[in-house]
Amino acid sequence: MSDSPAKFPPYRNTCDIGMQPLNVVMIGPFGMRPRMTMQVRALPLAKALVVRGNTVTILLPPWQNPEDAGRRWNEEGVEIENVPVPRGMPGWFHWRLALHLVRRARELNPDVVHTFKPKAYAGLAHLALARRYPVVVDTDDWEGPGGWNTMGAYPPLLQRFFTWQERWGLTHARAVTVASRALQTLVWSMGGAPERVFYLPNGASPHDEGQTSLAPPRTEPGRRPTVLLYTRFFEYDLARLWRLMRAVRARCCQVRFIVVGKGFAAEEERLLQMARSENWHVVVTEDTLPDADLVYAGWGTEDKLPRCFAAADIAIYPFDDTLLNRTKCPVKLMDLLSAGIPVVGDAVGQVADAVVPGKTGMLVQAGDEPRFAEAVLGLLEVPEELAAMRETVRQDMAERFAWTHLSEVAENAYRYACGDKLDGAM
Repeated sequence: MSDSPAKFPPYRNTCDIGMQPLNVVMIGPFGMRPRMTMQVRALPLAKALVVRGNTVTILLPPWQNPEDAGRRWNEEGVEIENVPVPRGMPGWFHWRLALHLVRRARELNPDVVHTFKPKAYAGLAHLALARRYPVVVDTDDWEGPGGWNTMGAYPPLLQRFFTWQERWGLTHARAVTVASRALQTLVWSMGGAPERVFYLPNGASPHDEGQTSLAPPRTEPGRRPTVLLYTRFFEYDLARLWRLMRAVRARCCQVRFIVVGKGFAAEEERLLQMARSENWHVVVTEDTLPDADLVYAGWGTEDKLPRCFAAADIAIYPFDDTLLNRTKCPVKLMDLLSAGIPVVGDAVGQVADAVVPGKTGMLVQAGDEPRFAEAVLGLLEVPEELAAMRETVRQDMAERFAWTHLSEVAENAYRYACGDKLDGAM
């Protein structure tokens, strides 16, 4: 098949999206876990679409967690189905698993299909369903060269296949939803109508929308100012992070750092070793958050995050200027802001879109270590203003990034895919 942009004949509208509900089938490239795209992006969007009167079914291929195969449940009106996981040789396995997704999607007879990521099983399902149904493709990362193909360390043949899938899927979808402005630009560069590309960033954490912040102001006398790092470590150079932490502590010896997360290559162990080598008081804990210079709290579980968020005065979000970083919309960043935590971050990609300087945090040119440290110290020195900023952070997220609002963007993408041309995409 050609990689050039597809020229689509218009679909006959079977329903007026503005008047009648839609039957939407969402298809994922993997299950709800351990990878989180479907849990933190597809599911909250689906819930918001259901609130707007639509019917949504999420189909998942649980190849990483086969114990979920065949499991179905309803979550706030969203039907979630894990298709059966076949047995057999790897090549035959992949085609049969994709076929299960396609067959079930056809049984549901959707008005529109929304596939999440243009690769792997979701990409194969798009290929099979495109002639029969309007397909909208969602992309929240750059998968090809310079993106997850490199990070994922896939074999060369698989890298080439994913690169082809990404280009074909993004150019042959009826509409595309993108999580970042950089992805929007990349899809535009592939040709086709710019109005078919809809900017749909990750939204506020669903448990925080319209609710009290998880991180209330903490201004008790004598309390150590606390900086939170919520991370997977791969988005920046670890040595730069350590220099930043040292610079902040050199000026504010009472500061406490809380680190939540785990790296792909044991980066957290290297960070702890660097801190211990300079006689920092380091504590590794899964429960309480003791009085220490550096507290490593491990992986961010649902019961642990609220406690860590509530202990933080501000969060830092280092973000190197790379293609992968420019194209992603970091869920961890949205979690921090949803909890009402002001963020100091590098002005790269969606970080620059999510953080409003002086209102919800501070932005620094990527790689400017002295200014980054100054921004952190500047916020910590004005606890009263910092406390007021926390409410502004929460309100800003609720106004700009609530899934209830973002679901309207998805509906516009569906409407366009069905052939009802809009004046312009977001």
